[in-house]
Amino acid sequence: MLEVRDLSISYGQHRALENVSIRVDPGEIVVILGANGAGKSTLLKAIGGLIEENHSGAIELDNHPVLGLPAYQIVNRGIALVPEGRGIFSDLTVKENLMLGAYCERAREDSDGNLDRILSLFPKLTERQGQIVRTMSGGEQQMVAIGRAMMSAPSILMLDEPSLGLSPLLCKELFHSLAEVRRAGVGILLVEQNAKQSLAIADRGYLLENAHIVLEDKAENLMNDPAVQKAYLGVSTGAPVVQKAPAAAMAPGDHTAAARAAADSALAMITGTPAPSGQLSFVTTGNAPARLRTDDVIAGGIDALVREAAAKNQDLGGNAELNNAPPGNLGPENRPSAMTELSRLNHNDMASEGRLAAVLLEIEQAAANARSLVGQSRKVTTTATGHIPKASTSYQESKFEKEHRTRMRVKGD
Repeated sequence: MLEVRDLSISYGQHRALENVSIRVDPGEIVVILGANGAGKSTLLKAIGGLIEENHSGAIELDNHPVLGLPAYQIVNRGIALVPEGRGIFSDLTVKENLMLGAYCERAREDSDGNLDRILSLFPKLTERQGQIVRTMSGGEQQMVAIGRAMMSAPSILMLDEPSLGLSPLLCKELFHSLAEVRRAGVGILLVEQNAKQSLAIADRGYLLENAHIVLEDKAENLMNDPAVQKAYLGVSTGAPVVQKAPAAAMAPGDHTAAARAAADSALAMITGTPAPSGQLSFVTTGNAPARLRTDDVIAGGIDALVREAAAKNQDLGGNAELNNAPPGNLGPENRPSAMTELSRLNHNDMASEGRLAAVLLEIEQAAANARSLVGQSRKVTTTATGHIPKASTSYQESKFEKEHRTRMRVKGD
Protein backbone atom coordinates (compact mmCIF):
# COMPACT_ATOMS: atom_id res chain seq x y z
CA MET A 1 0.00 0.00 0.00
CA LEU A 2 1.18 3.51 -0.86
CA GLU A 3 0.44 6.14 1.73
CA VAL A 4 1.20 9.88 1.58
CA ARG A 5 0.72 11.88 4.79
CA ASP A 6 0.81 15.67 5.18
CA LEU A 7 3.10 16.15 2.19
CA SER A 8 4.15 19.77 1.60
CA ILE A 9 6.48 20.92 -1.20
CA SER A 10 7.76 24.39 -2.02
CA TYR A 11 9.46 25.81 -5.09
CA GLY A 12 11.19 28.78 -3.53
CA GLN A 13 8.41 30.99 -2.19
CA HIS A 14 5.73 29.09 -4.09
CA ARG A 15 3.85 26.40 -2.18
CA ALA A 16 3.12 23.61 -4.68
CA LEU A 17 1.56 21.16 -2.19
CA GLU A 18 0.17 21.82 1.27
CA ASN A 19 -0.51 18.95 3.74
CA VAL A 20 -1.60 16.49 1.05
CA SER A 21 -2.60 13.01 2.22
CA ILE A 22 -3.63 10.14 -0.07
CA ARG A 23 -3.43 6.36 -0.18
CA VAL A 24 -3.47 3.70 -2.90
CA ASP A 25 -4.24 0.07 -2.06
CA PRO A 26 -3.08 -2.95 -4.11
CA GLY A 27 -5.36 -3.64 -7.08
CA GLU A 28 -7.00 -0.22 -6.79
CA ILE A 29 -7.21 2.67 -9.26
CA VAL A 30 -7.10 6.10 -7.65
CA VAL A 31 -7.52 9.21 -9.81
CA ILE A 32 -6.30 12.71 -8.97
CA LEU A 33 -8.47 15.45 -10.46
CA GLY A 34 -7.48 19.10 -10.59
CA ALA A 35 -6.92 22.09 -12.81
CA ASN A 36 -3.58 22.95 -14.43
CA GLY A 37 -1.14 24.16 -11.80
CA ALA A 38 -2.97 22.50 -8.92
CA GLY A 39 0.06 20.34 -8.06
CA LYS A 40 -0.87 16.97 -9.57
CA SER A 41 2.41 16.34 -11.41
CA THR A 42 4.39 17.59 -8.43
CA LEU A 43 2.68 14.96 -6.27
CA LEU A 44 3.63 12.13 -8.63
CA LYS A 45 7.20 13.38 -8.98
CA ALA A 46 7.58 13.62 -5.21
CA ILE A 47 6.43 10.03 -4.79
CA GLY A 48 8.80 8.94 -7.57
CA GLY A 49 11.82 10.69 -6.02
CA LEU A 50 12.16 13.39 -8.67
CA ILE A 51 11.68 16.41 -6.38
CA GLU A 52 14.72 17.93 -4.72
CA GLU A 53 13.01 21.08 -3.46
CA ASN A 54 11.98 21.73 0.13
CA HIS A 55 9.56 19.08 1.29
CA SER A 56 8.05 17.77 4.50
CA GLY A 57 5.65 15.01 5.49
CA ALA A 58 5.86 11.28 4.85
CA ILE A 59 5.60 8.88 1.88
CA GLU A 60 5.53 5.17 2.71
CA LEU A 61 5.26 2.01 0.64
CA ASP A 62 4.20 -1.03 2.67
CA ASN A 63 5.10 0.93 5.83
CA HIS A 64 8.63 1.67 4.59
CA PRO A 65 9.53 5.37 4.11
CA VAL A 66 10.59 6.36 0.61
CA LEU A 67 10.50 10.17 0.76
CA GLY A 68 13.98 11.50 0.06
CA LEU A 69 15.31 8.30 -1.52
CA PRO A 70 16.90 8.46 -5.02
CA ALA A 71 14.57 7.63 -7.88
CA TYR A 72 16.30 4.36 -8.79
CA GLN A 73 15.88 3.07 -5.23
CA ILE A 74 12.19 3.98 -5.24
CA VAL A 75 11.75 2.04 -8.51
CA ASN A 76 13.52 -0.92 -6.90
CA ARG A 77 11.09 -0.68 -3.97
CA GLY A 78 8.16 -1.12 -6.37
CA ILE A 79 6.96 2.33 -7.54
CA ALA A 80 7.07 3.10 -11.27
CA LEU A 81 6.18 6.40 -12.96
CA VAL A 82 5.03 6.99 -16.54
CA PRO A 83 5.69 10.73 -16.90
CA GLU A 84 3.70 13.20 -18.95
CA GLY A 85 5.01 13.07 -22.53
CA ARG A 86 5.91 9.34 -22.16
CA GLY A 87 9.68 9.82 -21.83
CA ILE A 88 10.55 6.93 -24.13
CA PHE A 89 13.79 6.46 -26.07
CA SER A 90 12.56 7.27 -29.57
CA ASP A 91 15.61 5.96 -31.46
CA LEU A 92 15.47 2.51 -29.82
CA THR A 93 13.20 -0.36 -30.78
CA VAL A 94 10.11 -1.40 -28.87
CA LYS A 95 11.84 -4.38 -27.28
CA GLU A 96 14.90 -2.33 -26.30
CA ASN A 97 12.66 0.20 -24.56
CA LEU A 98 10.82 -2.55 -22.73
CA MET A 99 13.97 -4.32 -21.61
CA LEU A 100 15.35 -1.09 -20.18
CA GLY A 101 12.45 -1.19 -17.74
CA ALA A 102 13.73 -4.50 -16.38
CA TYR A 103 17.13 -3.08 -15.42
CA CYS A 104 16.29 -2.72 -11.72
CA GLU A 105 17.25 -5.49 -9.36
CA ARG A 106 13.74 -6.64 -8.49
CA ALA A 107 12.83 -7.27 -12.16
CA ARG A 108 15.97 -8.83 -13.63
CA GLU A 109 15.29 -12.42 -12.67
CA ASP A 110 11.84 -12.57 -14.26
CA SER A 111 12.34 -10.20 -17.20
CA ASP A 112 11.21 -12.78 -19.77
CA GLY A 113 8.04 -13.54 -17.83
CA ASN A 114 7.29 -9.84 -17.41
CA LEU A 115 7.82 -9.30 -21.14
CA ASP A 116 5.34 -12.06 -21.99
CA ARG A 117 2.75 -10.54 -19.63
CA ILE A 118 3.15 -7.09 -21.18
CA LEU A 119 2.91 -8.39 -24.73
CA SER A 120 -0.29 -10.22 -23.79
CA LEU A 121 -1.58 -7.00 -22.25
CA PHE A 122 -0.66 -4.99 -25.37
CA PRO A 123 -0.95 -7.43 -28.32
CA LYS A 124 -0.09 -4.67 -30.81
CA LEU A 125 3.45 -4.56 -29.45
CA THR A 126 4.05 -8.23 -30.19
CA GLU A 127 4.46 -7.66 -33.92
CA ARG A 128 6.25 -4.33 -33.40
CA GLN A 129 9.13 -5.45 -31.18
CA GLY A 130 11.74 -4.60 -33.81
CA GLN A 131 10.20 -1.27 -34.83
CA ILE A 132 11.85 2.06 -34.00
CA VAL A 133 9.58 3.76 -31.46
CA ARG A 134 9.58 7.21 -33.07
CA THR A 135 7.91 5.73 -36.17
CA MET A 136 4.91 4.56 -34.14
CA SER A 137 1.63 6.33 -33.46
CA GLY A 138 1.00 8.21 -30.24
CA GLY A 139 -1.18 5.45 -28.83
CA GLU A 140 1.40 2.78 -29.56
CA GLN A 141 4.13 4.91 -27.98
CA GLN A 142 2.00 5.24 -24.85
CA MET A 143 1.69 1.46 -24.74
CA VAL A 144 5.49 1.23 -24.89
CA ALA A 145 5.83 3.74 -22.03
CA ILE A 146 3.37 1.84 -19.82
CA GLY A 147 4.94 -1.49 -20.77
CA ARG A 148 8.42 -0.24 -19.88
CA ALA A 149 7.16 0.85 -16.45
CA MET A 150 5.44 -2.52 -15.99
CA MET A 151 8.70 -4.32 -16.79
CA SER A 152 10.04 -3.15 -13.41
CA ALA A 153 7.39 -5.36 -11.74
CA PRO A 154 5.88 -2.49 -9.72
CA SER A 155 3.34 -2.79 -6.96
CA ILE A 156 2.28 0.83 -7.59
CA LEU A 157 2.06 2.27 -11.12
CA MET A 158 1.74 6.05 -11.48
CA LEU A 159 0.65 7.66 -14.74
CA ASP A 160 0.71 11.38 -15.53
CA GLU A 161 -1.78 12.34 -18.27
CA PRO A 162 -1.54 9.06 -20.22
CA SER A 163 -4.29 10.00 -22.70
CA LEU A 164 -2.66 13.30 -23.70
CA GLY A 165 -2.69 13.64 -27.51
CA LEU A 166 -4.57 10.38 -28.11
CA SER A 167 -7.70 9.95 -30.20
CA PRO A 168 -10.96 9.00 -28.42
CA LEU A 169 -10.68 5.42 -29.71
CA LEU A 170 -7.12 5.03 -28.43
CA CYS A 171 -8.14 6.58 -25.11
CA LYS A 172 -10.81 3.93 -24.75
CA GLU A 173 -8.28 1.17 -25.45
CA LEU A 174 -5.81 2.72 -23.00
CA PHE A 175 -8.26 2.86 -20.11
CA HIS A 176 -9.35 -0.70 -20.86
CA SER A 177 -5.69 -1.75 -20.58
CA LEU A 178 -5.36 0.04 -17.22
CA ALA A 179 -8.34 -1.93 -15.93
CA GLU A 180 -6.50 -5.10 -16.97
CA VAL A 181 -3.39 -3.95 -15.10
CA ARG A 182 -5.47 -3.52 -11.95
CA ARG A 183 -6.73 -7.07 -12.23
CA ALA A 184 -3.09 -8.17 -12.01
CA GLY A 185 -3.00 -6.75 -8.46
CA VAL A 186 -1.11 -3.53 -9.29
CA GLY A 187 -2.25 -0.32 -7.62
CA ILE A 188 -2.62 2.60 -10.04
CA LEU A 189 -2.34 6.29 -9.19
CA LEU A 190 -3.68 8.21 -12.18
CA VAL A 191 -3.49 11.91 -12.99
CA GLU A 192 -5.81 12.51 -15.93
CA GLN A 193 -7.67 15.44 -17.51
CA ASN A 194 -10.20 13.06 -19.05
CA ALA A 195 -12.23 12.98 -15.85
CA LYS A 196 -15.16 11.08 -17.31
CA GLN A 197 -13.23 8.04 -18.52
CA SER A 198 -10.81 7.99 -15.59
CA LEU A 199 -13.63 8.06 -13.03
CA ALA A 200 -15.39 5.31 -14.99
CA ILE A 201 -12.57 2.84 -14.26
CA ALA A 202 -11.41 4.24 -10.89
CA ASP A 203 -12.32 3.02 -7.42
CA ARG A 204 -11.68 6.28 -5.58
CA GLY A 205 -10.64 9.81 -6.38
CA TYR A 206 -9.20 12.99 -4.89
CA LEU A 207 -9.85 16.57 -5.92
CA LEU A 208 -6.71 18.72 -5.75
CA GLU A 209 -7.16 22.51 -5.86
CA ASN A 210 -4.58 25.18 -5.12
CA ALA A 211 -2.14 22.70 -3.56
CA HIS A 212 -4.78 21.25 -1.18
CA ILE A 213 -6.90 18.11 -1.22
CA VAL A 214 -10.42 19.52 -1.03
CA LEU A 215 -12.47 16.37 -1.66
CA GLU A 216 -12.05 12.61 -1.36
CA ASP A 217 -14.72 10.06 -2.24
CA LYS A 218 -15.60 6.99 -4.26
CA ALA A 219 -15.36 7.48 -8.00
CA GLU A 220 -19.10 6.97 -8.46
CA ASN A 221 -19.91 9.67 -5.93
CA LEU A 222 -17.43 12.08 -7.50
CA MET A 223 -18.96 11.53 -10.91
CA ASN A 224 -22.37 12.51 -9.53
CA ASP A 225 -21.09 15.46 -7.49
CA PRO A 226 -22.46 18.73 -8.97
CA ALA A 227 -19.21 20.64 -8.36
CA VAL A 228 -17.13 17.95 -10.08
CA GLN A 229 -19.61 17.72 -12.94
CA LYS A 230 -19.48 21.47 -13.54
CA ALA A 231 -15.69 21.80 -13.27
CA TYR A 232 -14.43 18.59 -14.89
CA LEU A 233 -17.22 16.72 -16.67
CA GLY A 234 -18.63 19.59 -18.75
CA VAL A 235 -22.09 19.34 -17.21
CA SER A 236 -23.88 22.57 -16.34
CA THR A 237 -26.07 22.25 -13.26
CA GLY A 238 -28.00 25.52 -13.49
CA ALA A 239 -27.64 27.05 -16.95
CA PRO A 240 -30.55 26.94 -19.38
CA VAL A 241 -30.29 24.17 -21.92
CA VAL A 242 -31.00 24.76 -25.62
CA GLN A 243 -33.00 21.89 -27.00
CA LYS A 244 -35.42 20.96 -29.77
CA ALA A 245 -39.10 20.42 -29.13
CA PRO A 246 -42.02 19.27 -31.29
CA ALA A 247 -44.11 21.96 -32.90
CA ALA A 248 -47.18 20.67 -31.06
CA ALA A 249 -45.65 21.95 -27.81
CA MET A 250 -46.23 25.52 -28.99
CA ALA A 251 -49.23 26.91 -27.20
CA PRO A 252 -51.92 28.76 -29.19
CA GLY A 253 -51.24 32.48 -29.24
CA ASP A 254 -47.54 32.06 -28.47
CA HIS A 255 -46.32 34.90 -30.67
CA THR A 256 -42.65 34.41 -29.78
CA ALA A 257 -42.74 30.79 -30.90
CA ALA A 258 -44.67 31.80 -34.02
CA ALA A 259 -42.08 34.40 -34.89
CA ARG A 260 -39.33 31.84 -34.45
CA ALA A 261 -41.17 29.39 -36.66
CA ALA A 262 -41.57 32.08 -39.33
CA ALA A 263 -37.86 32.92 -39.07
CA ASP A 264 -37.10 29.22 -39.51
CA SER A 265 -39.20 29.25 -42.68
CA ALA A 266 -37.43 32.36 -43.99
CA LEU A 267 -33.98 30.96 -43.28
CA ALA A 268 -34.98 27.71 -44.93
CA MET A 269 -35.88 29.64 -48.06
CA ILE A 270 -32.48 31.37 -47.98
CA THR A 271 -30.45 28.23 -47.51
CA GLY A 272 -32.67 26.00 -49.63
CA THR A 273 -32.79 23.44 -46.78
CA PRO A 274 -36.12 23.16 -44.95
CA ALA A 275 -36.20 22.62 -41.20
CA PRO A 276 -36.89 19.04 -40.01
CA SER A 277 -40.55 18.17 -40.04
CA GLY A 278 -42.29 18.70 -36.71
CA GLN A 279 -39.36 20.55 -35.13
CA LEU A 280 -38.37 24.12 -34.46
CA SER A 281 -34.78 25.28 -34.65
CA PHE A 282 -35.39 27.99 -32.04
CA VAL A 283 -36.58 26.52 -28.75
CA THR A 284 -35.17 27.40 -25.34
CA THR A 285 -35.79 26.56 -21.75
CA GLY A 286 -35.40 29.09 -18.98
CA ASN A 287 -34.77 32.74 -19.74
CA ALA A 288 -31.78 32.36 -22.04
CA PRO A 289 -32.10 33.92 -25.52
CA ALA A 290 -32.67 31.53 -28.39
CA ARG A 291 -29.64 30.73 -30.51
CA LEU A 292 -29.30 29.18 -33.94
CA ARG A 293 -26.61 26.57 -34.50
CA THR A 294 -24.15 27.90 -37.08
CA ASP A 295 -23.72 24.44 -38.62
CA ASP A 296 -27.44 24.34 -39.42
CA VAL A 297 -27.20 27.55 -41.48
CA ILE A 298 -23.79 27.40 -43.16
CA ALA A 299 -22.87 23.74 -42.91
CA GLY A 300 -21.13 23.92 -46.28
CA GLY A 301 -19.50 27.29 -45.79
CA ILE A 302 -20.38 30.80 -47.00
CA ASP A 303 -19.70 29.97 -50.66
CA ALA A 304 -22.06 27.02 -50.60
CA LEU A 305 -24.69 29.14 -48.85
CA VAL A 306 -24.48 31.85 -51.53
CA ARG A 307 -24.63 29.34 -54.39
CA GLU A 308 -27.66 27.58 -52.94
CA ALA A 309 -29.45 30.85 -52.20
CA ALA A 310 -28.77 32.17 -55.72
CA ALA A 311 -30.06 28.99 -57.34
CA LYS A 312 -33.12 28.93 -55.10
CA ASN A 313 -34.04 32.56 -55.74
CA GLN A 314 -33.51 32.19 -59.51
CA ASP A 315 -35.95 29.26 -59.54
CA LEU A 316 -38.54 31.24 -57.58
CA GLY A 317 -38.36 34.17 -60.01
CA GLY A 318 -37.78 36.84 -57.37
CA ASN A 319 -39.91 39.82 -56.39
CA ALA A 320 -41.39 42.35 -58.83
CA GLU A 321 -40.20 45.32 -56.79
CA LEU A 322 -36.64 44.06 -56.75
CA ASN A 323 -36.67 43.34 -60.49
CA ASN A 324 -36.49 47.08 -61.06
CA ALA A 325 -33.78 47.64 -58.46
CA PRO A 326 -31.11 50.14 -59.51
CA PRO A 327 -27.55 49.00 -60.39
CA GLY A 328 -25.49 48.08 -57.37
CA ASN A 329 -28.37 46.25 -55.70
CA LEU A 330 -29.15 42.60 -56.12
CA GLY A 331 -29.83 41.57 -59.69
CA PRO A 332 -32.69 39.31 -60.78
CA GLU A 333 -30.44 36.23 -60.63
CA ASN A 334 -29.67 36.64 -56.92
CA ARG A 335 -32.89 38.10 -55.53
CA PRO A 336 -33.69 37.03 -51.90
CA SER A 337 -37.30 35.88 -52.06
CA ALA A 338 -37.18 35.37 -48.28
CA MET A 339 -37.41 39.15 -47.73
CA THR A 340 -41.17 39.09 -48.23
CA GLU A 341 -41.49 36.38 -45.59
CA LEU A 342 -39.28 38.26 -43.14
CA SER A 343 -41.34 41.45 -43.54
CA ARG A 344 -44.35 39.65 -42.09
CA LEU A 345 -42.61 39.09 -38.77
CA ASN A 346 -43.25 41.39 -35.85
CA HIS A 347 -39.97 43.21 -35.13
CA ASN A 348 -40.37 42.85 -31.38
CA ASP A 349 -40.84 39.10 -31.60
CA MET A 350 -38.27 38.12 -34.22
CA ALA A 351 -35.35 39.52 -32.08
CA SER A 352 -32.10 37.76 -32.88
CA GLU A 353 -33.70 35.50 -35.49
CA GLY A 354 -34.56 38.48 -37.71
CA ARG A 355 -31.11 40.00 -37.27
CA LEU A 356 -29.51 36.74 -38.29
CA ALA A 357 -31.69 36.52 -41.38
CA ALA A 358 -30.82 40.12 -42.27
CA VAL A 359 -27.11 39.36 -41.92
CA LEU A 360 -27.48 36.40 -44.25
CA LEU A 361 -29.21 38.60 -46.80
CA GLU A 362 -26.38 41.14 -46.56
CA ILE A 363 -23.85 38.37 -47.12
CA GLU A 364 -25.75 37.22 -50.19
CA GLN A 365 -25.91 40.77 -51.58
CA ALA A 366 -22.19 41.34 -50.96
CA ALA A 367 -21.37 38.10 -52.74
CA ALA A 368 -23.53 39.09 -55.69
CA ASN A 369 -21.82 42.48 -55.91
CA ALA A 370 -18.43 40.77 -55.79
CA ARG A 371 -19.41 38.51 -58.67
CA SER A 372 -20.55 41.49 -60.73
CA LEU A 373 -17.22 43.25 -60.14
CA VAL A 374 -15.36 40.16 -61.32
CA GLY A 375 -17.45 40.16 -64.49
CA GLN A 376 -16.50 43.78 -65.13
CA SER A 377 -12.76 43.24 -64.66
CA ARG A 378 -10.71 44.57 -67.51
CA LYS A 379 -9.40 42.38 -70.31
CA VAL A 380 -6.37 44.06 -71.86
CA THR A 381 -5.65 43.05 -75.45
CA THR A 382 -3.23 44.46 -78.00
CA THR A 383 -4.74 45.43 -81.35
CA ALA A 384 -3.07 45.28 -84.74
CA THR A 385 -2.07 48.94 -84.44
CA GLY A 386 -0.50 48.36 -81.06
CA HIS A 387 -3.20 50.27 -79.13
CA ILE A 388 -4.35 48.99 -75.72
CA PRO A 389 -8.07 49.77 -75.38
CA LYS A 390 -9.86 50.20 -72.06
CA ALA A 391 -12.01 47.31 -70.90
CA SER A 392 -14.72 49.57 -69.49
CA THR A 393 -15.53 53.25 -69.03
CA SER A 394 -14.70 53.01 -65.34
CA TYR A 395 -11.16 51.75 -65.99
CA GLN A 396 -8.37 54.28 -65.35
CA GLU A 397 -5.26 53.75 -67.53
CA SER A 398 -2.03 53.54 -65.55
CA LYS A 399 0.95 55.79 -66.19
CA PHE A 400 3.03 52.86 -67.43
CA GLU A 401 0.35 51.78 -69.93
CA LYS A 402 -0.08 55.36 -71.20
CA GLU A 403 3.68 55.68 -71.85
CA HIS A 404 3.76 52.27 -73.51
CA ARG A 405 0.83 53.19 -75.79
CA THR A 406 2.58 56.47 -76.75
CA ARG A 407 5.78 54.61 -77.66
CA MET A 408 3.85 52.13 -79.79
CA ARG A 409 2.07 54.97 -81.64
CA VAL A 410 5.39 56.67 -82.37
CA LYS A 411 6.83 53.44 -83.79
CA GLY A 412 3.74 52.93 -85.93
CA ASP A 413 4.04 56.46 -87.36
